[in-house]
Amino acid sequence: MSKRTNDDPASENLTGLAPSPADANRSEQAAAVLAELPGESLTTNQGLLISDNQNSLRAGVRGPTLLEDHILREKIMHFDHERIPERVVHARGAGAHGVFEVYESMSGLTKAGFLQDPSLKTPVFVRFSTVAGSRGSMDTARDVRGFSVRFYTEEGNFDLVGNNMPVFFIQDAIKFPDLIHAVKPEPHNEIPQASSAHDTFWDFISMVPESSHTVMWLMSDRAIPRSFAMMEGFGVHTFRFIDAAGSASFVKFHWKPVLGVHSLVWDEAVKLAGKDADFHRRDLWESIDEGRYPEWELGVQIVAEEDEHMFDFDLLDATKLIPESLVPVQLIGKLTLNRNPDNYFAETEQVAFHPGHLVPGIDFSNDPLLQGRLFSYSDTQLSRLGSPNFHELPINRPIAAVANNQRDGHMRQAIVRGRVSYEPNTLGGGCPMQRPWEQGGFVSHAEPMQGEKVRVRSPSFADHFSQPGLFWRSQADWEQAHIVDAFCFELGKVTVPAIRERMLANLTQVDAALAQRVADGLGMSVPPPPAGAENLPHTDKPAMDAALSMVTTRKGSLIGRKVAVLVANDVDGTPLESLRVALTAAGATLKVIAPQLGEIRSSTGNPLKVDHSLPTVGSVQFDAVYVPGGAKSVDALCNNAHALLFVKEAYKHGKPIAATDDGAMLIDKAAHSNGNQGGAFQGPGVITASGKMVNGDFVESFLAAIAKHRVTERPDMAVIVA
Repeated sequence: MSKRTNDDPASENLTGLAPSPADANRSEQAAAVLAELPGESLTTNQGLLISDNQNSLRAGVRGPTLLEDHILREKIMHFDHERIPERVVHARGAGAHGVFEVYESMSGLTKAGFLQDPSLKTPVFVRFSTVAGSRGSMDTARDVRGFSVRFYTEEGNFDLVGNNMPVFFIQDAIKFPDLIHAVKPEPHNEIPQASSAHDTFWDFISMVPESSHTVMWLMSDRAIPRSFAMMEGFGVHTFRFIDAAGSASFVKFHWKPVLGVHSLVWDEAVKLAGKDADFHRRDLWESIDEGRYPEWELGVQIVAEEDEHMFDFDLLDATKLIPESLVPVQLIGKLTLNRNPDNYFAETEQVAFHPGHLVPGIDFSNDPLLQGRLFSYSDTQLSRLGSPNFHELPINRPIAAVANNQRDGHMRQAIVRGRVSYEPNTLGGGCPMQRPWEQGGFVSHAEPMQGEKVRVRSPSFADHFSQPGLFWRSQADWEQAHIVDAFCFELGKVTVPAIRERMLANLTQVDAALAQRVADGLGMSVPPPPAGAENLPHTDKPAMDAALSMVTTRKGSLIGRKVAVLVANDVDGTPLESLRVALTAAGATLKVIAPQLGEIRSSTGNPLKVDHSLPTVGSVQFDAVYVPGGAKSVDALCNNAHALLFVKEAYKHGKPIAATDDGAMLIDKAAHSNGNQGGAFQGPGVITASGKMVNGDFVESFLAAIAKHRVTERPDMAVIVA
């Protein structure tokens, strides 16, 4: 696509905006923005050198502060106004920069420029978030996660604003305020924070059966991911790809994590909220900082326009997904996050995503939830960022040239030359001028429309329970058990029996066994089906979809895994170092945990630096545990309550536990402290070796167990008291 030069008669109308700093190498202007770091000399916002920043200007040593102290007034004024309203939803977030590369040209489906050239690296900025909680809430709340990606393309910004679940609670955007009001803290007492386990949420959900599908995802372990790098992302809505000839096809967007999909268990999530409320944000930051760049592959499901009505559900219904068993996902490119933000507020907090930020070759469908979001995002950014010029903030600026007749407004940053701010015109040479589709201009897809102006819901949106049933049937036994436990916990927090009964009635339409198990957990009888349920459409086909279970999405990678090594003075250092080499080579990190910080003595004579003290961390922050030998070291750990709890929790949560030589004594002591009649913790994922040297079989078995993420078949995990 051609760009104007200063010789172009329309150049006087260019805004001259600096490109976004989404990629440090994008341009000299972007580099200049990044270079605005604190200098060695302290100044005011106007560049005035300050000689004393410790004392206000006073009338006498003990006299009153003077109003003329302009340095004080500027400093306090800025501080008083440096907070902006937090997002109503998705307030708690983490962001990172990166690049996207397409595998091969997608010209057969779309003319979108960033999907044509495999050698092109498109800069991106990604923001992950929880939905319900405030900025001060915890990372590990049971919640939907936002997964929004901005592509800074040569044709303008394209924002793929999505979640880590492929479906949403409601079908029409007019219900969105009700949903969020219901899930937020209750207005009379502002309780509970970042939780759906309360009356108003389930009152709403039980009255809105279209939410049943997303609730199944929310009650699954998908709602408590192990890390951002180990969760899927989805565009949720159905979009369109448009090729150069103007032909369209429907498309669903997917992000598939290269490390596979892994989750926490609920007990871990609860404890992490106290041990490290920033668990996910810290993991993302440290992964990038240490060069272990998170990666996802972009996948698409393509449906030809003529096949729009071939399914038992409606493609425009955001409470439905397209089963991958019916339409496989094609992987078309890779997203890599390789740079942390330079400033959280300026980038992660001020980034303004919008599903209406499109590029030629990508367009909307008539999804009524998506259509409403197009207004909502513009409106909320105006309120939150305080100006219609939020697009001029560095993180929001496109790399494409900006030229239009929009002027002035609060906090305008660009200085636009020339006398013309309208079209058509002759004084500016007719510029800026429209561009037809053939020259790169955006043209909305031409779609025939007819019908009366009515407030109704399409009958094709009426099946609310078939896909929730498909999700349930597709889960492994342990996944189903976790869903039941989640329903029992959440509905157990509901204080109004009628709400629990309505919700159980809805669950009878999802699956009879699910409803019975939840009813048993709540001490209730299964109620009759909801009125009119017999008239709703329903199908049990397909019977299952393997892609809906995390079991089939896992990858055997150790990249990013964190292994805790429990040690004390006189620890056996030789096997520890051998294991460190193997773990590091596999992409995992090893952290030394001891009763106190500082250094400990090793049997090799080399002091070991302690990364964390036992009172400050827990097993929930790690993926596996290793206990090396050394009689004095193990004896000290056996008499340390934190060490015993560490091992018990790891066993309870199905994590691999390894020990060499005397280290096995700590595992035995932990089991006995739990009152186990069978002696030591044993079985899958518990690897021990005698002797002071680790052999290849021991290392291989331990690494293989870590790669599985969690041992789900331990039969006695639920009875561990930890």
